[in-house]
Amino acid sequence: MTVRVVDSAVVLRHAAGLRAVHVGAFGAPPWNEGAEQTAAFAARLPADVRRPGFTAALAFDAGEVVGFATAFTTGTPFPTGRCYPQAAASLGPRRTADWLCGAREIDELAVLPDHQGNGIATELLATVTTDAPKGRAWLLTSVRSAPALAFYRRQGWTQATHPAPRATGSPCSSAPATPPGIWPPGPCDHRRPPLLTAEIRNRFLDFFAARGHTVVPSAPLPTPDPTLLFVNAGMVPFKPYLTGEVAAPWPRAASVQKCVRTLDIEEVGRTTRHGSFFQMNGNFSLGDYFKEEAVAYAWELSTTPTADGGYGLDPDRVWATVHHSDDEARDLWRRVAGLPDERIVARGDEDNFWSMGVPGPCGPCSELYYDRGPAFGPAGGPAVDEDRYMEFWNLVFMQYERGEGTGKSGYPILGDLPRRNIDTGMGLERMATLLQDVDNLYETDETRPVLDRAAEIAGVRYGADPENDVRLRVVADHVRTALMLLTDGTSPGNEGRGYVLRRILRRTVRSMRQLGHQDPVLPELLSVARDRMAPGYPEVAESYARIADQAAGEEDAFRATLRQGTTVLDSAVAQARAADGRQLPGAQAFLLHDTYGFPIDLTLEMAAEQGVEVDRDGFTALMREQRERARADARARKSGGTDTSALRPVLDAHGPTDWRAWDTLTTDSRVLALLGTDGTVPTAGEGEIVTAVLDRTPFYAESGGQDSDAGHLSGTSVEAEVLDVQRPLPGLVAHRVRVTAGELAVGDGVHAAVDPEWRLGARQAHSGTHVLHAALRQVLGPTALQSGSYNRPGHLRLDFPWRGGLSAATRDDVEQAANQALRRDLPVGVRWMTLPEAREIGALALFDETYGEQVRVVEIGGSWSRELCGGTHVDHAAQIGVVTLTAESSVGAGMRRLEAAVGVEGFGYLARERDLVSRIAEQLQAPRAELPDRVAGLLDRLKAADRENQRLRQEATRTRAAELAAHAEDVHGVLVATATTGEGAAPARDLAGAVRDQLPAGRPGVAVVGTEAGRTAVVVVALNQAARDAGLDASALVKRLLSGRGGGTPELAQGGGLPTSELTRTLAAVPGLVSGN
Repeated sequence: MTVRVVDSAVVLRHAAGLRAVHVGAFGAPPWNEGAEQTAAFAARLPADVRRPGFTAALAFDAGEVVGFATAFTTGTPFPTGRCYPQAAASLGPRRTADWLCGAREIDELAVLPDHQGNGIATELLATVTTDAPKGRAWLLTSVRSAPALAFYRRQGWTQATHPAPRATGSPCSSAPATPPGIWPPGPCDHRRPPLLTAEIRNRFLDFFAARGHTVVPSAPLPTPDPTLLFVNAGMVPFKPYLTGEVAAPWPRAASVQKCVRTLDIEEVGRTTRHGSFFQMNGNFSLGDYFKEEAVAYAWELSTTPTADGGYGLDPDRVWATVHHSDDEARDLWRRVAGLPDERIVARGDEDNFWSMGVPGPCGPCSELYYDRGPAFGPAGGPAVDEDRYMEFWNLVFMQYERGEGTGKSGYPILGDLPRRNIDTGMGLERMATLLQDVDNLYETDETRPVLDRAAEIAGVRYGADPENDVRLRVVADHVRTALMLLTDGTSPGNEGRGYVLRRILRRTVRSMRQLGHQDPVLPELLSVARDRMAPGYPEVAESYARIADQAAGEEDAFRATLRQGTTVLDSAVAQARAADGRQLPGAQAFLLHDTYGFPIDLTLEMAAEQGVEVDRDGFTALMREQRERARADARARKSGGTDTSALRPVLDAHGPTDWRAWDTLTTDSRVLALLGTDGTVPTAGEGEIVTAVLDRTPFYAESGGQDSDAGHLSGTSVEAEVLDVQRPLPGLVAHRVRVTAGELAVGDGVHAAVDPEWRLGARQAHSGTHVLHAALRQVLGPTALQSGSYNRPGHLRLDFPWRGGLSAATRDDVEQAANQALRRDLPVGVRWMTLPEAREIGALALFDETYGEQVRVVEIGGSWSRELCGGTHVDHAAQIGVVTLTAESSVGAGMRRLEAAVGVEGFGYLARERDLVSRIAEQLQAPRAELPDRVAGLLDRLKAADRENQRLRQEATRTRAAELAAHAEDVHGVLVATATTGEGAAPARDLAGAVRDQLPAGRPGVAVVGTEAGRTAVVVVALNQAARDAGLDASALVKRLLSGRGGGTPELAQGGGLPTSELTRTLAAVPGLVSGN
């Protein structure tokens, strides 16, 4: 027998079962209700499930409903129908309002007679009163039923009044005794409260820590893995250790990893399986234990009672799947867990064999499923229904090495791995769904509050309308995802990670607008998510001021986008309809999406409202082309143009590069490999550009926003210039070189030397970025957190979230604060420590980096500036020379960019600025101090002269227009005036409009003005209202004059492309065209 909370759809699906229970429970004494009462209950059920706060719990036995409880929130003012007046009369108006309005009202509680007495009613009542609003629940029952009254008293309920019984049995109100006391009293609740997500997380880590695992903090969501934008699985931060690229610092580890997947973002909310943000509990063995321990750990934690620190899953409802070839795993589930054969399911490669899709580790996997009961689907195991049988833990046994191939099984198994690993993943939200006994991940404790708040703001009820439910789930999911991405330093942008975040925020705003809420909403919803996520991630609360500000800025920008995009869309729809078309071109939809940030679903909806379809296929094709271009560009950037597959054997054969960039400018090195455009080559001759891999190098590879070093390689018979340095694979440094003399060969010994001037400039720029960042936060506050940077010798740029441009005074304050640090010659130092220690001392982290056990903290002036950083730096701040701001600009909604020059380039910039000021002072014959006032005076005089010129031009236009109108030709009752002007298209439009206005209002009038525009001419046609009433159309007329070119409105139209030699002839044709109309 199981009792569980269900939504309205499940209630209606089991309406017949509820009716049968109602007959059985209330058809006998003392109730003696007949068919009429049961029919009334069944008739009002569809309306009841739509009442505010509707809650229901069903009891199942062998798939059949044997009991149920329904409840909802009592309205304000207090209802007057059914039995409500008796309750109001018993309590009085004040107590009725205080105690009952807004509380949870138990409407029906019924159990079949042959199932009574075994605790089902107790569990049903406890289930529907959990988290009751106002901490209060109440019901009406009959004083004739002594067993019912005794039952409620046993549950801790108190009879609020004792009205005299009537012959028919008067209702009696039962409510808490001492408002505002919390119902029910703790000792009377027989059930343990469900585990909250934070507790599920902590139990996982505590369990594995007690078994020798190192607890590894979650990596930031942005990942340096070139194949991913965000961490999308728990194993991603462990991939270098699992593949053997990097030696693991611990033999066994456990983590709860934040993950984001947006591949199926359109499905979020439409199914209850998809979520863009999720957390993955994982335990990892890196060459330590293997299958038996992994199986034992998973089983022990899953099924140990909650009172003893486990999750308390019922062992009889757990199923396991194994790969069909993995007899060892099948035997372990039998022997270690005691699972019977009928609950161990063998599956093929598609479901139960894992690899990363490239040559390397692979192996079978085994998954654990939990049977949620007949309310979720048919029996038969995971192969039959994965809604009923929910997967909650996946154990991957990395034991083989695979070769080249495609698909899930189209590759050879090369043999056993020399070191076997374990990689497991337990979905935290899935386990919360099971342990909290809710329908889906949107109803768990970390997500449901956002959904409820969104529903409250929008004035809708979750469960009342399927489409609104989808929108509410989208909001609940996306708000949490946006919160975590913003916390980890991602900012809204137009590409890559920033575009994903922007899309998530805009889908949230769009969904709230579809729910009927037009006002700003993101900061309020984000605060709800913050309160739920902060227990597991304190940085969410610490960064919230910045998060809310960025989100608000993006929401404001999107609202403006909607206004602007709507105007463009309306115009495009009008053009499509005017052209007798019923379809908006895909190119137009793509323009709206790409240029104006207009979501395609909004384009589809708004076009449909105006009776126009959208060429979705054309739009999709353009989007696909854009994505392919972006992916190609990204691949080229991330690999530095290097074929990484050709470098893998080099790394496998020789190990990581001995990297000395922090310690020296020169090394004596050996060439391990050379790569040309078509793969590896043995030599490279003079003039050729190749990629060289050395056994050791002093060159800094581009990373952390710092440009790579420049320099040269020299040997006994070769000279080569180092053009670029990258890390195409973890641990491997690749040098892009041009051979300038001789021949470079694999195996050669070379002297690798960094250009010392280049390195000094890079050190100045990178330390200057740290100084500018600290100065910015000193002036603007802690929300001005660096979200991106780039440093090259002499120059730097720094991106940070901020709404609106910085004033000149603020920029001066930032620049002065930075240079004050230089004048104080603050010491620059490096310390190594653990990541928790770095966080403890307030070191700022870059969110697109992955950190190991030990992190490098660069300090400038001790606590004045502390950042995790792998770059090269000066030894003292004064060595930077100067920090000179050269530009401040916007790089997207809510994001600003500062650019600065440092060192020699900074002094050079100041010298050029001084020379410029000197020349201006000389030309104006004014002292420097008087230049602002002198320039302001000149500008005032220029503005006055412009105004006077404009007045004179308007007066001349009116005078000429009056003359042309007076001499207009009468063409069959239509006054026609034509003219030319040599002043361009805008004056021509002004003149045509002025002539039209001067023509008599009561007579049809046409004004046509031509003007030269370069080597072609422009023609403007203006019509008065009388001409429009006579059937003339300016747009049609200009097209006839210009052979189809041009367009506009019926009153004013313009066209071009006419050879200037034909302008006079064209104007002469106007009377004939007008008369022919």
